[in-house]
Amino acid sequence: MSRFTYDFHVHSCLSPCGDADNTPNNLAGMAFLNGIRIMALTDHNSSRNCPAFFEAAKRYGVIPIAGMELTTAEDIHVVCLFETLAEALAFNDEVDERRIRVRNREDIFGEQLILDGEDNVVGKEEDLLINATTISLDEAPQLVCKHGGVCYPAHIDRAANGAIEILGDFPHYVGFGMAELNDRSNEDAYVRKYGLEGIRLLSGSDAHYLHQLRDVGDNDWIEIDGDPKGEEMVRKGLFCDLRSCQSKG
Repeated sequence: MSRFTYDFHVHSCLSPCGDADNTPNNLAGMAFLNGIRIMALTDHNSSRNCPAFFEAAKRYGVIPIAGMELTTAEDIHVVCLFETLAEALAFNDEVDERRIRVRNREDIFGEQLILDGEDNVVGKEEDLLINATTISLDEAPQLVCKHGGVCYPAHIDRAANGAIEILGDFPHYVGFGMAELNDRSNEDAYVRKYGLEGIRLLSGSDAHYLHQLRDVGDNDWIEIDGDPKGEEMVRKGLFCDLRSCQSKG
């Protein structure tokens, strides 16, 4: 088994309320400095900064994962991860068709910037990305799987957009085999209270600012079978591991 530190929940300057300093290169550089081996970029309802992040991550030896933090119709946040960039962008296109279009208020949420691999601004998302889509929570796993990805409820230990806070309980009926905790110290209490014994609990910083990325000693880790060499082998081993528990159904 090989051990890799990870953060599967990070936002760039494309996300509403994401700091302008959260550029692909700054995120990759901070991941390197903080000892994060694998990082997923999971902007709200968009994967459009993932190509730039992949390019930036190569400079720092960080293994990039293309992702998205989907907002469901119930206003629940779901982390969606994809093995390939092409799969993430195809999912992005489908989510685009299911977004409820509301003009972004830049004076409140800031600019939603799309960058290239050199951190140059190449576009701007004009419609607010954080609001709910028409994709329901129980539809999300099937839709993500259709595009080769895995997904799980985000920050279930937080009030804002957490599945437990909104639904009153963990959504066992959907068949999620994984869930995210923002604070690992909550694990034992949540396992007992919500019957999560069979659920694999992952962590994520949900960083909207560079200083919110976890320091070297605070990073969580994941084990991958064998001794994978190179970015593609690590990513393949990671998704083999995640898919093994992505659904209890």
